[in-house]
Amino acid sequence: DSTTYAHFLFNAFDTDHNGSVSFEDFVMGLSILLRGTVQEKLNWAFNLYDINKDGYITKEEMLDIMKAIYDMMGKCTYPVLKEDAPRQHVETFFQKMDKNKDGVVTIDEFIESCQK
Repeated sequence: DSTTYAHFLFNAFDTDHNGSVSFEDFVMGLSILLRGTVQEKLNWAFNLYDINKDGYITKEEMLDIMKAIYDMMGKCTYPVLKEDAPRQHVETFFQKMDKNKDGVVTIDEFIESCQK
């Protein structure tokens, strides 16, 4: 089921947070994803993961995203995924990205980790 992930994508494209994606919002998002610099693409990805737009990615936000991705994949994956796979993915993400171990990932930590 892709409903939850589609909701997260919608919010990432809705740059002015007015509850709708204008043609301009859509084109700007596609432009970044297709032709943007690495920095612009990483900023866009961070914005996708920062669900509440407070400037930090929390474990809860990342778990919501991971669950949505795993839900899209469905039960037809091989090898069969364990029930706690999304949580394990989040823990791995935070071990790599949360440089100062404060429980959140900032944009700087995210970009630095992704560029390694």
